[in-house]
Amino acid sequence: MAETTADDAPEAGAVAVYKRIFKEVLESRPSGMRLRLAHAMGKNRSFVSQISNPAYPVPIPVQHLNTIFDVCHFPPQAKSAFLRAYARAHPRRVGRLGEGSHERTMTLHLPDLGSSKRNAELDALLQEFTRRLIAIMREK
Repeated sequence: MAETTADDAPEAGAVAVYKRIFKEVLESRPSGMRLRLAHAMGKNRSFVSQISNPAYPVPIPVQHLNTIFDVCHFPPQAKSAFLRAYARAHPRRVGRLGEGSHERTMTLHLPDLGSSKRNAELDALLQEFTRRLIAIMREK
């Protein structure tokens, strides 16, 4: 993996700089990482492809950064370079990184329902239930 630093591309957009770092880390991981990350964030795999593509100017939402770092097992140097580039691109957002609780991933072992459609429905139901439960827990 070629080491990317935040200073490598002064002419590139600031968002593209940190996305390049993310993409390099993601590509150095085993296959299936995009799907694993999408599940951890409660998003589709296409969302992960979009936020990891430097060609797309869509920023990575700050609330997903800790999940990305945890699931992708960012090496310390890559994480530091990513955070420097992210801070340059979004100076007001980076301060929110330490706010709130961090998320964690939990793996559930479920029965195979014998149909990819039924399995997907069960997965979606559990993800929606979890999102709603967390929203209720966060209400004050």
